[in-house]
Amino acid sequence: MRLIFDIFGQTLGTLWGHKLRSFLTMFGIAWGVFSLLLLVGLGEGFRSGNKRQFDTLGENVMFIWSSRAPVMQGSFTALRQYYLTDRDYRDILQEAPSVGAVAPVIRRNDIRAVSDYFQASGEVMGVPEMFNHIRYLPIKEGRWLNQMDLAQKRAVIVLGDETQRTLFLGRPAVGSTILLNGVQFEVIGTLQRIGHGDNNTQNLKCFMPFTTMREYFRLTNVGESPDVINIIEYQPKTRALHEAAKQEVHQIIARNHGFDPSNPDSFDEWDTVNTVDQVGKIFDAMNAFLGSVGLVTLGLGAIGIINIMLVAVADRTREIGLRKALGATNASIMFQFFVEGAFLTLLSGVIGIAGAAGLMALLSRVDLGDGFDPPKLVASTAALAVVSLAIAGVVAGLYPARRAAMLQPVEALRKE
Repeated sequence: MRLIFDIFGQTLGTLWGHKLRSFLTMFGIAWGVFSLLLLVGLGEGFRSGNKRQFDTLGENVMFIWSSRAPVMQGSFTALRQYYLTDRDYRDILQEAPSVGAVAPVIRRNDIRAVSDYFQASGEVMGVPEMFNHIRYLPIKEGRWLNQMDLAQKRAVIVLGDETQRTLFLGRPAVGSTILLNGVQFEVIGTLQRIGHGDNNTQNLKCFMPFTTMREYFRLTNVGESPDVINIIEYQPKTRALHEAAKQEVHQIIARNHGFDPSNPDSFDEWDTVNTVDQVGKIFDAMNAFLGSVGLVTLGLGAIGIINIMLVAVADRTREIGLRKALGATNASIMFQFFVEGAFLTLLSGVIGIAGAAGLMALLSRVDLGDGFDPPKLVASTAALAVVSLAIAGVVAGLYPARRAAMLQPVEALRKE
């Protein structure tokens, strides 16, 4: 036991005797670990920020809008406009087994809202009562739309956070009335703020019963059909069924409007499931790249330690020869140099991990903007760094230590 303490004491004395060399060596390893953890942490923060943005839309939401289809099958030049209707919505509800929830939406951007205090303009949407099961619409005050609101075509409305702030200037909104193009509506609820920063698009929206919207604010310039809607929003029963749900919706809409469902250009749609998967693949590739950059930096630091330890063996050749002449064994010589390399590596790694964790903690207090979350210390990456450090420590300490132990005492003592 005393021998081990002596070896550790000699190791610390040697490292302290070559402070600049030890510092530069440790800096290389610490920087490699710091870079690895920070780069992967930044990528993970970006990934979670984007996921959070998609979560503010809703889970596995899919959108389809009115679009244009070829006049004749196979034609790519002659296109005709078609508009989604109530029939499309009802057929999807009844005939698409992979669709779990579906909602028709009427929206207009030309409606002026006036309160007793101010006026505002934004997007007014007519939606069914179950719309908040598809979209993320958390209530702050009051209530959401219900079935009786739709059945009785009540003139009630739920305000987005930004619209509520503009119209009521900090005053209570629920129970008050506003005018929408001269029609009086009662405010029955307000929504929590969605997202953060300057992205107010979602917070400027207002929601009224679908039937009320059709009664007072029908769509204009959409042909002769009286039941045209802007959008159909739907969710697959499970995430795995999103492609099947999309194909079923295509089949129904193409049949109802008389065109080939196999032509993807005939549909104007957004599959957020697909988008999230594609973004996830990009982040996986980015994390792999950033992680490889960090590992390369870590590897260069390990090579630096091996180089420094080899230099140390060369500088201390006479000392090694003298110690072996006095009876030191190959194992004790080898253990001392191994401990020096491993100690440098592990201490540097701890400093790098602590530095990365500290910087991430500071960045967690900073608003990085929409789509960015503070970097996160990824447990798997930290584990990879520790394993890499262990391997680097073994290699950095073992090879120079073995070379030192193999020196012959007579040859070592002769070296000037």
